[in-house]
Amino acid sequence: MSKNVKILLVEDDPNLGLLLSEYLRAKGFPTVLKADGVAGYEEYIRGDYNFLILDVMVPLKDGFTLAREIREIDEKTPILFLTAKSMNEDKLEGFKAGGDDYMTKPFSMEELLARVNAILKRAGQSAEEEKGPFTVGIFSFDPESHTLMNGDQLVKLTTKENDLLFLLYKNKNAILDRNFALKKIWGDDSYFNGRSMDVYITKLRKHLKVDTSIQIINEHGKGFKLILSS
Repeated sequence: MSKNVKILLVEDDPNLGLLLSEYLRAKGFPTVLKADGVAGYEEYIRGDYNFLILDVMVPLKDGFTLAREIREIDEKTPILFLTAKSMNEDKLEGFKAGGDDYMTKPFSMEELLARVNAILKRAGQSAEEEKGPFTVGIFSFDPESHTLMNGDQLVKLTTKENDLLFLLYKNKNAILDRNFALKKIWGDDSYFNGRSMDVYITKLRKHLKVDTSIQIINEHGKGFKLILSS
């Protein structure tokens, strides 16, 4: 499992951050380290992470605030908080912010690894779930090969079509935030990139129109929603 789970670690203590990131990599988890909450959020938007480890007391944007902002656009990626505090109020705050678990410093590397694996097991993450192929109505969508197949009819998707459909699928029957999608795929949410995304939404609708049960609807001012009946 670990080879398919990419971790974002936000920790401002350089010694501890380096120690944790090197340990996780040694255990098979590709790990990226950031030292403050703003850099952590920017890296989260750019990357494709399966697990987040957030120190609570990081500069510029604390871990709780960072988690709440991420939870506005991502309800699923597991979050583990690290803190030097052990007060129940702080633990409660962490869970309210969308955390899955909470570790108080100091802790052993073995305990951290056990927590990460336990959270992943509860979340039911696996390489198969992340990579596909996925069933989208009558279609088989394979984001690895950028293909959309209906029987023997094959559509080769462009990179942006593929990435956009993948985000829509991951958020199926829920709103895909427009700005999040723009930053994730185009790099920023400028007006011109927004117009470009609208064009690609139209292209995806044309690819999928043979199955009338599939809809990509525009939630005005918010984003898009891929509606699948099953």
